Amino acid sequence: MGLLKPVRQLAQPAMDTRTPEQRRRIMQAVKQKNTAPELAVRKLLYSHGYRYRLHRRDLPGRPDIALGLKRKAIFVHGCFWHGHDCPKGQLPKSKLNYWGPKIEANKERDRRKQRELEKLGWGVMTIWQCELANAQALWVRIQEFVEG
Repeated sequence: MGLLKPVRQLAQPAMDTRTPEQRRRIMQAVKQKNTAPELAVRKLLYSHGYRYRLHRRDLPGRPDIALGLKRKAIFVHGCFWHGHDCPKGQLPKSKLNYWGPKIEANKERDRRKQRELEKLGWGVMTIWQCELANAQALWVRIQEFVEG
């Protein structure tokens, strides 16, 4: 028995743990505008006297927050949806053939829209969902971006 090596099993793709109906309801509940992280950043800016416009359609990528006179655009990204390198940004274990290309396409679109804004003379800042845990450090970063 000591001469036999154990047979290595091939990893099977994980199955979705939700029914299609459950998955559909979860996906329908995901908001694109006025998300909790976005509202937190807006509240922070407003409490410090900054005024801004939301989701300007005339700007590439429709920034979540646009400070027009300062020509600064802020995107508030969910870590999962935009592929951040943090625990919240990890891909799910199921349907990797769907999620991998989808998240990569989101990241490429984000880079493209940022370049377009910069060509128009706008400064661009991305705030990640996970950064909201430390409001004080986030405020320092925002202030340096807006005033710098």
